[in-house]
Order: sequence, then structure tokens, then C-alpha cells
Amino acid sequence: MKGTSTQALVVMSLVFLGGCATSPPDKLDNICEIFREKRSWYDDARESRQRWGTPISVMMAFMHQESRFVAGAKPPRTTIWGFIPGPRASDAYGYSQAKNDTWDWYKRKSGNHGADRDDFDDAIDFVGWYNNTTSKINGIAKDDSFRLYLNYHEGHGGYKRGSYRAKPWLVDVAKKVERRANMYNRQLAACQSDFEKKGWLNWW
Repeated sequence: MKGTSTQALVVMSLVFLGGCATSPPDKLDNICEIFREKRSWYDDARESRQRWGTPISVMMAFMHQESRFVAGAKPPRTTIWGFIPGPRASDAYGYSQAKNDTWDWYKRKSGNHGADRDDFDDAIDFVGWYNNTTSKINGIAKDDSFRLYLNYHEGHGGYKRGSYRAKPWLVDVAKKVERRANMYNRQLAACQSDFEKKGWLNWW
């Protein structure tokens, strides 16, 4: 997206910043296991859903595609003459791979002025906010993970212009995100009541 990474078909360099960076979950293909391992993430995702309206499964599928849940993820560096490290492809960073300008836009519009891209709670709130903005601007349903992701990757203007039509690889990635969102949704239906009913205090 214009404002997030072009991670879709590019192998990203997944960078951990400092020793205190949160490690990604062990089992990325099961949202129930993700939330059992990362005990605060469900509450963060639920708060974003309540605030912005995007289903938890959709937001988590976006995060998986963008960063594999690596807090300090960055795009890979380009190379000069095939071997000299060059600049990175963009300034995208963090769980959501938001670019600097888009992150600043989010902070202004959401009021979350102290947000950090390598904090999960801020990153998933960003994803919810962006999808809500997509719904307002381009009329996309908040559970339409396929079209939401095309907006996320290409930006709202790019989607309106149909820029994705010249990128069959991106359409394939959006379909992959849609499949994962559907899988996460089925999984969450089987375990969400545990998280909602118990609350996290009972895990300690």
C-alpha cells in the first residue's frame, strides 16, 4: 500500500531491535494458539475491533502478511552492483509495515499521539483505523479482507484508479490474505468464548 510495505512478494528482512523486542508467536497458523501465547494480544485486537469495526481475524491476517508478527520488521535493503548494501525499499516498519507519513496521519486522526509501530496494541489499532478509513473513502465492507488488503497495499487513490489490475501478483497475495482471514475466523469461533469469558487475569 502507499503507506504500508510492498512486502507482498518481497522477502523481508525481519529485524529485531534490541534485546527487549517481543518475539513472534511460535504457531502462526492458529489464531487461538497465537492468543494463548501472547496473552495481551486478544484484548488489544478486541479493542481495535470495538473502536473501528474490522473483525479480529481480518486484522490478524493483515499483520501476518505484512510482518509475520515481527515487531521490528523492515523491508530488505536494495543492492548496488548486485552485492553492495543499498537503502531499504521504503521506510515501512513494525508489525503493520506502516510508512512514516501514514503513521503520522494515523496518529493525528486517531488521537493516539504516542503510538509506536513496534507496539502490537498500537499496530493493530492502526490496521483497524486504516480499514475503517478505507470503508469511508472507498465503500469497502469491513469484513471484505480481499478488497481491504488491496487498499492497504495500493492506498485509497491507487485502489480507486485500479492500479492493482496491473499487478496480478498482488491480487494473488490479497487472495492469500483472504484465505488466512477466513481460516483465522473459523479458528477464533472455536476459542473466542474462552478469552471473553475468562479474561486474562485467570491465566496468571
